[in-house]
Amino acid sequence: MFTELMPLLAGRTVLITVARESDTTVRATVIPKRAKEGENAVLATPLSFVGTPEELDRDFAKELTAYVDTHQQLSSTLARAKATMEAAAKAAQEEAKRKADERRKAKPSNLTPAPASTTHPAASASSDPAPTIASNLFGATQAEPSNSEQKECRLSL
Repeated sequence: MFTELMPLLAGRTVLITVARESDTTVRATVIPKRAKEGENAVLATPLSFVGTPEELDRDFAKELTAYVDTHQQLSSTLARAKATMEAAAKAAQEEAKRKADERRKAKPSNLTPAPASTTHPAASASSDPAPTIASNLFGATQAEPSNSEQKECRLSL
C-alpha cells in the first residue's frame, strides 16, 4: 500500500484514516492535502474505500495505484493548461501592445498638413481682393466672388 502512495507523497502530505463501519466492513480514506495555497481544490479530493478487511487487503493497493495515477495525470494536465493560458495571455498582450505602437506611429504622419500650393491663377495677380473662404460642416467652400468678378448672364427665350 505504501509503495503505491510514494508518487503522491513526493509532492504533498497525505492523511489516511481507517474506521470500522460495521461488524464486517471497514472504511479507509485517503485525503491528499493541498501542496500550496493557490492549488486547484480538485487535487485535494479524498478517496474512500468501504469493504471487508479481505476485500481491502486484496483491492486497496490496486485502487490506490489507479487513484495516484489519475491524480498525477490531472495535476500535469492542469499545469499544462495553466502554462498554455499564460502563454496565450502573454501573446495577446504583446499583440495588443504592438498594434497600439503601430497606431501611435501612424497617427503623427496623418496629422501633418499638406503643403500649400505655390501656383496661383492669373486672376490672383489682379488688384481685386481674393475671394473669401467660408467653412461649413463639409469642409471649406469658396465664397461668392467679389463684385468686380461677377458676370451677368441673360437668358433669352
